[in-house]
This record gives sequence, C-alpha cells and structure tokens, in this order.
Amino acid sequence: MNVWHKPASDGAPAAGGATSMVRRPASKRRSTRLPPWLVSWFQVGPLALILTVLFALPTTLFLVVSFYDYDRVGIYPAFLLDNYRELLTTPATWRVYVSSLRFALIVWAITLFLGFNVAYFLIFHIRNSITRTIFFLLCAIPFWTSGIIRTIAWIPFLGRNGAFNQILMALGVTSHPLDFLLFSDFAVIVTYVHLFTLLMIGPIANSLSKIDPALLEAARDAGASRWHTMTNVVIPLSKTGITLGSILVFTQVMGDYFVVRQMSGGQSASIVSMLSTEIQAMQYPPASANAMVLVIFVAILVGVMMKVVDVRKELVK
Repeated sequence: MNVWHKPASDGAPAAGGATSMVRRPASKRRSTRLPPWLVSWFQVGPLALILTVLFALPTTLFLVVSFYDYDRVGIYPAFLLDNYRELLTTPATWRVYVSSLRFALIVWAITLFLGFNVAYFLIFHIRNSITRTIFFLLCAIPFWTSGIIRTIAWIPFLGRNGAFNQILMALGVTSHPLDFLLFSDFAVIVTYVHLFTLLMIGPIANSLSKIDPALLEAARDAGASRWHTMTNVVIPLSKTGITLGSILVFTQVMGDYFVVRQMSGGQSASIVSMLSTEIQAMQYPPASANAMVLVIFVAILVGVMMKVVDVRKELVK
C-alpha cells in the first residue's frame, strides 16, 4: 500500500502529525467509460431504427407486392414482371414522368436563381447579425403554416376574378381577366416556387456564410470583375449548398401530389397522382411497382447530383 504524506504548509506545522492519504494503484482503478464500439452503436442505433421501420420495411413490402398478381377480387402471391412491363411500356407513364421532370427542372432553375440571390444578399450585404436573423425569420414565417393552406391561398389570388387579375385590369395592363393564371401549369410552377424556395435559401446561405469576405476583396484587388468573382470564387465555394438545395427541391417536386391536383385543375398529372389513382382502384401491385420505379428514379437523380459534388466530403471540412 502506497502512503503519501501531505507536507506541512509554510510557517505552520502539520496538525496532529503527518496527514496521510491512501491511493489505489492505477492497475486497480475501475474505468466507467464505455467501449468505443458501444458508444458508436448508441449514436447510430436510433437513426438506424427509424430508417428501418419507416423506410426499409415499407420499401421491402412494396418491392415484394410489386411482383404479385391481382384481379378485381384481391392480390395473389407470385413472382411476375407484368406490373413493371405494363408500367414501363405504357406511353401514358412516360408522359407523366416527363411532365413531373419538366416541373422539377423549371422549379429548380427558378428557386436556384431566387434562393442564391436572396442568400447572397443576406450573407454579404447584411452586416448586422441581428438584422440578418430578422430577415431570415421573415423568409421563414410563411412556412410556419401548413403547405396545404399556402397552396389553397393562391386560388383566390390567381382566379379569374382574383386579386391579381383585378390589379392588372386596374393598371390597364389588360382589358379582360387572364385565364391562364389559375388551373394551369403556370399556377403549379408559381405554387412550387413559393413552397420550396426556402429549401434552396437555407443550404446556400449556410455555404456562403463559410466564405471569408477577404477572398472577395482579394479577387477585386486582383482586378476581377463582379461576374468573374461570382463564377470563380463564390459559386465554386457554395456548390455544397447548391447541391443540397437542389436535392431538397427535386425530391419534393417529384414526390408531390396535392399541388398538381389542386392548381392544375386536373389538366396535369404527377407520378404520385397516378399512383394514388391506382391505390383508389385497389390495384396495389401496379401501385407498388410504380412506387419502386419512382424511388429508383429519384435515387438516380440524387446520385447524379452527389457525383457532381461530394457532399459528405464537403460537409466535414
């Protein structure tokens, strides 16, 4: 047993003789720290459980049912490729996929333009952090309400006798109400842009906030124009935010059902609306096949974006 004698303080003798304390050998101390592998499992476990229950199991179920046979009475276990064959060889399916992809590309381009400019203004032109936070809140306040409510709110605004037509006629821009504003592709795109622009602003603003303003000053001092500074400095350094925002917008548009149904007046269709029609008709195997094709299609789009920018590598910098 090791005995350690506490020395007396200067000018004062040790009271009651030498005070001793007992110290255990280092080899006999018990460690309360968990093994690293167990800590890792505790960190990954909750997310893995959520993904397994809410994504992996339903996707597996859809995959199994997509090969089943069916009729008007029920569905029957089998392994048939007829559901995929009918889905991929039907011209209507290709038209719906092209329509959804067209909406996604148009909305992506508009939201990218608006989101990048708004984020650039907030990061580089608003110097005061409090003012910047207030502007961010003003951008986010409309999103505190339901997306369904914000979608329906466009109907009286864009209608034939709506506020926008009344303003145009009062200004003398047109002498009669414009019919293309509502229940058209225009209304669908406007609603999408309103709903999803914030999804582009957030990631881009986060990437722009990591850019040192001294780099912009150095580019200007070197004689670079504003356009060259933007294309050679700002955009390359914000590509992670652009990629993340693009993924969010693409997945939201491709998986939407309500906006196309309400704002197009039934004149346009989306992949999910076609899937909903099959479910209402109790055609579950074709609906499952449609869902699996949609998942693969969106996964390919996301994979292409991730190939352009290694988001994981950029985020750990």
